[in-house]
Amino acid sequence: MLTKNSKFKTCCFIEHRPQILPLKFNEKNIDIIKFKKMVQKIVINLIEKYNVTHYISGVSLGVEQYASETVLELKKQYPQITLECAIPHEMQAADWTESQRNKYFSIIKDCDKETLMQFQCSNDSIQNLNKYLIKSSNYIIHICYEDPNKTARTEEFEKIQGKNVFIINL
Repeated sequence: MLTKNSKFKTCCFIEHRPQILPLKFNEKNIDIIKFKKMVQKIVINLIEKYNVTHYISGVSLGVEQYASETVLELKKQYPQITLECAIPHEMQAADWTESQRNKYFSIIKDCDKETLMQFQCSNDSIQNLNKYLIKSSNYIIHICYEDPNKTARTEEFEKIQGKNVFIINL
């Protein structure tokens, strides 16, 4: 339960399977603009009402990058907030297009902390990243756009962990 006197100050962004992002990667898409406004509203609420100042992103393609950019933009208005980029492995962006890599490295360059989860990619790289995100955070902004059964299992896991979950359905 959210309380104004909560001592917890960290929030992460979690999404699943960004490759099925229904918004695609067109930043002028009205749905992406609406998504960024939703994230902005939630983050401002967390800052102003609950003093959440640290945000963590896995910086994956799509909405995690959009959420990261939103936090970086809000730093102008709220200089006390920080962005941590939790990178699952060194080769995360290796197969992306040049423009996708440029955006990724720009976000990382502007973040306050960079955390490399492991050097080599493995079958459990993303699971390890998600465990870190959930363990490190007391608030979670969960971006959903897939099988509702899988989303329900994830929400249940987060609630079991005693987290405060904000869900954005795309």
